[in-house]
Formats: sequence, structure tokens, C-alpha cells
Amino acid sequence: MFSLYRLLDKAIQKGRLTLTDARGVVHEFGGKEPGPEAAIRFTSKAAEWKILLNPELNAAEAYMDGDLVVDRGSIHDLITLFYANKRHFDLTPSQIFWRGLSRKIRRFQQNNVLSRARANVKAHYDIGEDLYRLFLDSDMQYSCAYFPEGTATIEQAQTLKKRHIAAKLNLKDGQRVLDIGCGWGGLALYLAHVADVEVLGVTLSERQLTVARRRAEILGVSDRVKFELIDYREVEGTFDRVVSVGMLEHVGVQFLAPYFLTVRDRLSPDGVALIHSISSKAPPGVTGPFIRKYIFPGGYAPSLSETVEALEPTGLWLLDCEIWRCHYGYTLQHWRHRFLDNREAAVEIMGERFCRMWELYLSIAECVFLQGSSNVFQLQIGRERDVVPITRDYIGAEEARLADREREFLGRVTASAKQALDE
Repeated sequence: MFSLYRLLDKAIQKGRLTLTDARGVVHEFGGKEPGPEAAIRFTSKAAEWKILLNPELNAAEAYMDGDLVVDRGSIHDLITLFYANKRHFDLTPSQIFWRGLSRKIRRFQQNNVLSRARANVKAHYDIGEDLYRLFLDSDMQYSCAYFPEGTATIEQAQTLKKRHIAAKLNLKDGQRVLDIGCGWGGLALYLAHVADVEVLGVTLSERQLTVARRRAEILGVSDRVKFELIDYREVEGTFDRVVSVGMLEHVGVQFLAPYFLTVRDRLSPDGVALIHSISSKAPPGVTGPFIRKYIFPGGYAPSLSETVEALEPTGLWLLDCEIWRCHYGYTLQHWRHRFLDNREAAVEIMGERFCRMWELYLSIAECVFLQGSSNVFQLQIGRERDVVPITRDYIGAEEARLADREREFLGRVTASAKQALDE
């Protein structure tokens, strides 16, 4: 009879797992190759068969509910151990079954029509800024930071991200910019300070909208930086530049083509768009059950192949494609450490079960980028082939120019987030 213990014995090749079952019997797995180590204990007999039936989801829920306790090491050590052996876990019968089922119904899981898209956004982004303030940088950037040398602080790396994006947009004074999925407004406000441009930021999060609008008021730029509670599909007019950071993951696989058609229709004839999204080196796949149920309902990080397939029929030019490999892993390391440093405050805000869930989320995401196949791409898109210089040399030169300009305003822009959130 197939059991959880046979599964673990077969799957764990690197590192070692010590497991104490609900009867107090100790089991040892692994040790064949050096790797991460952890010791766990079941407090419920039911946890054993539940995890066997659906390891990825039910193991997470067992930890959240206290049915799985980490006795030695941390939950991050346990997740690291799992990812060190993930290719073996992926071959187990239960994982093959659930992954196959998810592939068959993924279009239903990602059916992000307008009403459902709004509900999905609320489920993640409207849980309260007090939680996000515990681990994000001072500008509240909730997307992959940029670590060109790997040594920057999270504050520095998020500034480098905004600078890199602004450089690729190749902004000119007097232009109109659309920011799809504007978050708490940091990128839109940055763009409005590095160039004399008008920016429209759109979001489906009421709480983010309130903070973003207040930040624009504090900085005195409300006349040219507007924020609206509206779906990207409902935006009208044309823009010289379109930027979308961390939004494509919320579109859904069947809406990729309509998304790029919308970007095309919003671009002026000489317009440029910059699309920044989580992706993978692997073929098209599915969102893991834990992330889909508890963190990003309706979310899916599209592969590069299916993204380009959706882009090609639009007639737009793919002007540049850049792959960020480890950057999000480093970002998540910073977020996870900052969250753990403030865990007591997080428990007061959200409760113990939520914080266990959030620890899982940050640890899983970090391992996916540093041990798994996930990455981030930035696609630069235009209606015409020559709307930006034909080599990438201009990006570095523009970044140097923007770095000089930042000294005039960067402190005020980031301080506006704290003031708006404190009110």
C-alpha cells in the first residue's frame, strides 16, 4: 500500500527530514546526498493521509492549522528541503494527478472577467496596508526589485528598478503615460518627477487608490498624476507610454491576447509599452494550489512562449526582451527577513494562522526563484520598429541621467508614502 512515508523515502534524495508521527514514532528520510535538513512533527493522525492525497496544498494547510509543527530548523528550511528534491516530488502519483487536473480546468480557474478580477484583487491587496508596511520598502513597491550587483538594500534595489523602467520608456516631456496596475502609486509618481509627463494610474484596489491619490496631493502633482479605480479594459484614449509592472500575472491565460490588444489600442502611433511580469523558463503550466487558493486567486504567471504567442497577432513590435533570473529571489529574501523581524506585529494585525500562511508564501516564492524555474521578463513593445534606438546603449546612458535627477526628489516621493499611510 502506498503511504506518505514511502513517498517521502522515494522523493527525498538531498538533505534529511526527521518526522515524528502522531503516535510518537520517529522516521528518517534522505541523507543520500548533502542538503537542507529539518525536523517536523504531526499533531494529528489525519494530517498523514491528507498530505498523501494532495501534498502541496494539504501540507501547507497542516502547517497553518498546527497539525504540522517544525521542531528543528524553520518552515523555510522545510520548504528549501522540498525544493531541493522537487523533481522527485513532481513524479509522485498524487502530484501528477492534481497537476493534470489543474491543466484541464485552468481556464476556469483564471476566468478573470471584470467582476471576478475585482474580487481577486480585494482578496490580496485590500487586506490592509499595515501588513505590507512590515516588509516592503518605504515606497511600497510590491514587485521584483533590481539587483544588478546583488548587494543593494531593498530600498536601493527598488529605486534601481524604477530607474531601469523609466530609462526603457525613454520618456519625453509632455507625454501621457498609462500605468496599468499602479499599486500604491510609487512608480507613477517617480515617472512624473523624472520627466514632465502626465500619468494615469489604474487599479482595482480601493485601499491602494486612496493612498496613491493622497501621495499625489502631498507632492503637489495631482494636476498631472491621476489615479482611478478602473479595470485596464475600461480605460479610454491613447497614451505615449504604457507601463505595467506585476499586472500580467492577474490577467489569466485566456485573456492574454485581449490584454495585448488593449495595450495596442491604448498606444499612440509612436508609443512604447513596458510589460514586466513573473514568468518561467518552463513551458506553460499551472498555478500551485496553495498560491491559487490563499494568495493570488485567479493568478497565473504566463510562460514567455504563450505571452509572445498572444502578442504576435496584434501587429506590435517586440522591441526588447530582458530576462531577470535571480532578482525576485533576492527581493523575496529581503521581504521574508523583514517580515520575520516584525512577526509579532504581524500576528497582532492578522493573527497567527495568517502569519503562518504568509511565511509559507514568502518562502515558497523565494525558493521558486532561487531553486526553481521562475524568472521575470520585461517586454518592450511598440507600434513601430524605430520608436526607440536600435541598440540598448541608450538605457545605461538614460539611467545615469535619471540617477542625477533623483537627488532632487527621491526622498520626498518615498516620504509621501509614509505620510499618506499614517493619515
